[in-house]
Amino acid sequence: MRRLFSYRDARLLLAGQTLSAFGDWALLIVLGVWMKSLTGSSARAGLTFFVFSFGTLAAPLGGLLADRLRRRRLMIASDAVLGLSVLVLLFVHGRRDAWLIYVVAFMYGLGATVFYPARSALLRIMLPEELLADANGALSSSREGLRIVAPLAGAGLYAAFGGGTVAVVDSATFAASIFFLACMRVPEEKPEPAAHDFLHEVSLGLRHLWRTVVLRRLVLGAAVALLVIGFAETLIFSVITIGLHRPPSFFGVLSAFQGVGAIAGGVTAAMLMRKIGDTRLVGIGLALFAVGDTLLVFPSLAVDLLGFALAGAGVAYAIVAFTTALQLRTPLAIQGRAEAGADLVLSLAQTVSIATGAALSTLIDYRVLLVFMGVVTLASAAYVVGRAAPEPAVAPT
Repeated sequence: MRRLFSYRDARLLLAGQTLSAFGDWALLIVLGVWMKSLTGSSARAGLTFFVFSFGTLAAPLGGLLADRLRRRRLMIASDAVLGLSVLVLLFVHGRRDAWLIYVVAFMYGLGATVFYPARSALLRIMLPEELLADANGALSSSREGLRIVAPLAGAGLYAAFGGGTVAVVDSATFAASIFFLACMRVPEEKPEPAAHDFLHEVSLGLRHLWRTVVLRRLVLGAAVALLVIGFAETLIFSVITIGLHRPPSFFGVLSAFQGVGAIAGGVTAAMLMRKIGDTRLVGIGLALFAVGDTLLVFPSLAVDLLGFALAGAGVAYAIVAFTTALQLRTPLAIQGRAEAGADLVLSLAQTVSIATGAALSTLIDYRVLLVFMGVVTLASAAYVVGRAAPEPAVAPT
């Protein structure tokens, strides 16, 4: 980490992303809570996250932009658009305006399809390959770790002043991210123009994932897990209101404990990955998430807090290892499209999962669905670990 932070641009990027992540978590938590409060429906609250995932289906186009434009400028533009978009929430005053929450959730998902592929490629340009895992770990632990304070802050601001105030705070954090990105000096060459037709260029990332055996296995294993993991976006409100007998805003407290686990996972992910390899760490992350979510069947606050902490560590391990594996096995010229292709597959699985979970939650006891989630996710973890490659291969530039 000391070597990582010796890079000025790495410090600036992490500072901007940390501030932006604070605003993201504060608002994203509030979106679901706000919808629940306006409509009284757990299903409609869960659909907030479905709309977010629906926006991410534009990933192939976002990845193409990340490979065809200078990444830092593209990230600044994305932050500017989202920073203005969240201010739409100032016009939500009652149940009739609740649809605007879905608009903002969709814009968040759409913005992610551009920003994160560009950031992944920018890291490849900024840093030597042996520091990518440390950079991904730092970004993951800072983002996920902000669950400790950001959801509580967002829920507190929402309870005291309303959702519009949280939207203004989030917009300000986007402005801070733009400032830090503008201060960076990373040299970027102008990307090469397209050499083939549009469909060929857009699909290049997906074809790379399919042809690279290790990446194909990782994407398939994670996609199967996400086909059920998305149930949690709706079930969590049943856990809170039925199992724990708490108000929906208690989501912020549980998310804080997920942040504790995420910090531990993000800080140790690079070290573990060097010892056991990136693919095995993805499997371990999925297994921890499965155990953590299964613990939520117990109507005990202590057990549920432990479950959220384990899930947070699992998320951090899976994200850091998956992202690094993708970076190390993908040429820089198609980095954005490869990440966008993976995001598309995983987002499709998660979108289907969230919609299915919202429907099933009205028919099946939430505890049965949580156990089913755990079983499928553990099976996916076993598939990934059982077919793990020994060491990551470095991709050509």
